[in-house]
Amino acid sequence: MEKSGFNASNIERKLIKDGHHNEKLWRDAFEESILWLFEIEKPVLGNTDRIFESIKETNNGLVIEVSDGKYYIRYYSPEIVETTFIPNGQEFKDESHAVVLNSSSPVNDIIEGTEEIIVHAGGISLVINKNPFQIAYSFKDRTILSEKKGYHKTDYGEAIQFNISQTEVLYGGGERALGMNRRGNKLQLYNKAHYGYEFRSPLMNFSMPIVMSSNQYMVHFDNAPVGYLDLDTSMDNTFSYETISGRKTYQVIVGDDWYDVIDNYTDLTGKQPLPPRWAFGNFSSRFGYHSEAETRRTIQKFKEEKIPVDAVILDIYWFGKDIQGHMGNLEFLRDSFPTPKKMIDDFKKQNVKTVLISEPFILTTSKRWQEAVDNKALAHDSSGKPGVFDFYFGNSGIVDVYSESGRKWFWNIYKELAEMGVEGVWGDLGEPEAHPEFLIHETGTANEVHNTYGHDWAKLVFDGYRNDFPNQRPFILMRAGYSGSQRFGLIPWSGDVSRSWGGLYPQTEIALQMGMQGMGYFHSDLGGFAGPNLDDELYTRWLQYGVFQPIFRPHAQEIVPSEPIYREPKTKALAKQSVELRYKLLPYNYNLAFENSQTGVPFMRPLFFNEPGNSTLLTYSDSYMWGDAFLVSPIINPGESEKEVYLPSGSNWFNFNTGDSYSGGQTIKVKTNEASIPVFVKSGSFVPMAKPMQNTSEYDFSKIELHYYSDPSVDESWATLYNDDGSTVDAFEKGLYDLLRIESCSSGKKKSFEFNNLPGSNTDPIVMEMVMVVRNMDKEPKVIRKNGKKVNFDYNKATSTLRIPLYWDSEQNMKLKIKTK
Repeated sequence: MEKSGFNASNIERKLIKDGHHNEKLWRDAFEESILWLFEIEKPVLGNTDRIFESIKETNNGLVIEVSDGKYYIRYYSPEIVETTFIPNGQEFKDESHAVVLNSSSPVNDIIEGTEEIIVHAGGISLVINKNPFQIAYSFKDRTILSEKKGYHKTDYGEAIQFNISQTEVLYGGGERALGMNRRGNKLQLYNKAHYGYEFRSPLMNFSMPIVMSSNQYMVHFDNAPVGYLDLDTSMDNTFSYETISGRKTYQVIVGDDWYDVIDNYTDLTGKQPLPPRWAFGNFSSRFGYHSEAETRRTIQKFKEEKIPVDAVILDIYWFGKDIQGHMGNLEFLRDSFPTPKKMIDDFKKQNVKTVLISEPFILTTSKRWQEAVDNKALAHDSSGKPGVFDFYFGNSGIVDVYSESGRKWFWNIYKELAEMGVEGVWGDLGEPEAHPEFLIHETGTANEVHNTYGHDWAKLVFDGYRNDFPNQRPFILMRAGYSGSQRFGLIPWSGDVSRSWGGLYPQTEIALQMGMQGMGYFHSDLGGFAGPNLDDELYTRWLQYGVFQPIFRPHAQEIVPSEPIYREPKTKALAKQSVELRYKLLPYNYNLAFENSQTGVPFMRPLFFNEPGNSTLLTYSDSYMWGDAFLVSPIINPGESEKEVYLPSGSNWFNFNTGDSYSGGQTIKVKTNEASIPVFVKSGSFVPMAKPMQNTSEYDFSKIELHYYSDPSVDESWATLYNDDGSTVDAFEKGLYDLLRIESCSSGKKKSFEFNNLPGSNTDPIVMEMVMVVRNMDKEPKVIRKNGKKVNFDYNKATSTLRIPLYWDSEQNMKLKIKTK
């Protein structure tokens, strides 16, 4: 072994006393050597002092009695199982901040043997070892994980450990910048802002007690208090969850593929409702506009430059002249904003929405301090008095969003602003940024509610809109939350990122990870936020990436302008191209939002979703899928003249900017240009595009262009395209929508398309005056027929592009047949 290079610390010679054969020694030593030499994973059994006593089936699942407590097992579905341990002397805590699914799935079969019990439920199966006690989970006849040591006391509080395989890649833990594979890291579960971060940030605004595995399962620890996720830092194939207190409950979620896993998880924790359509337009935002006059000038300049804009966001100067000393005023400062209602109304006439920042901190120097105290709206100290503390913005208390009085007082402020015409809520510093341990909220200590504070703040706003403005889709922009925050319409961003190439570098990783954990709208301050760095190339590249982010929102400290209208001419022109492309893709992006609201699938998707068998993609975040059609590869280094891009196998790909085609399953080098980043379209894709507009209010779905990326390798393909009025709450559930389905079929010289509309029950089917654009059409059509009748077309041989104007009353199906020469 020494000659072969094995480490001396791993070599141990064992002598046989007196030359006698020792069966146990040979058996144990041989097993130990083989397992070590060949890296075979030896399963580790559970709690040696926890002994099985009995198992019984109940209406809600199973109850397993053990020597020191009991386990409750509940199947929400065959692919979602929940396990709760309740020690002797404790009671079951049913309340969950994350879980909203109320369904249950029966156990099909319980097979009990002398040493173990097997539970079948049509999906996840349990294998329960009796002594020592251990629970293992399997799916499709494959063990996915097992408890190494069930819930037990530690010096910190309590913990649970799991066995995992040697080759698993681990994701999760919420918002971090650590690389796609988070295995080997210990992740603190404590929401905390990281100002000016760049390449690496192990702790950020939005942590979640979630572990996802490359073996396509997820474990969600359903417990709010602060803690840690240890993702195999000891390199012994173990991950663990540790917390100070609370529920000893976790869910295991599986699926047939990545889409299924995320769909199941967002069934468990709630789907994200559709935001208003204007949220997919461009925002005018900075830190910050100091006056009504400055805000009006900015929007006017957008109009003069003909750069589309849908909303303006006001930072803290709307309620105070300075950064410090005014937080908590939460009313317009009339010296700076003399006619706020008129300003908001004037913007609304231009179809520009107004969004205001707010924070949960009420400074003792603010105009509302005594009002908050009198209304018992604040978290308190151990004596029952409002808890006060110092932080950057001043001496402050914090709203108790867990008390009825706190929620009522806070919501009434939002209600007054909404009645004034404000159409969006920006909730900042909701980690909370300052949250001393001595504070006590209605439902627990600061550390017990810290990670759910932003989550429940979003719930307060969401519920308020549902109750008092039931016909308005809320826009809720916040940087901190918890598992399941998506169901409150929370739109999160990646915090105060450095305005640098180092700040841009981790943005795709962060967004991809958060999308996998249910937060499909995760995005960044385009251009970067922190620092006075004037870098036109960085700004251009960040906005080009932003076209393919869920929210397009340039935002930064005011020293260097974030708005394209204030940049030098060349940069402004390039930014305008990005904004215009963003609006052009509105029908595609709105359809992605609909898919997310129905299945939880994120807008931004890792490439391994497309090619799950390629292990090299499991840690790859240089490129990503934007929906099913686009592959996007941001430029994250200055002066990059070419970029390597991997194109997944199973499809051919078209360069979105040049039309060049490539076969999948290879890495190509793409020459870059200043006007765009590398973007590719999958063969057989349908991409709807809108006509130019200055605002989403001008959007006309009936007059879209529908681009089809034809390829000989694709015999059949299909897509759906959703549309509603962009504002009605629960439009899909109310039957107020159109849902188009387009299918293509190719055979030899013939190509056909079939168009169907599956409209909502309360909708008159739309009449379309669209243009069908068939790309990569290498031969001119001989004839094109719509429902048997010839139609006119235009064929461009130089670009191999076919354009067909179409009138379609979608109450009837439409068939389009193309025959080439």
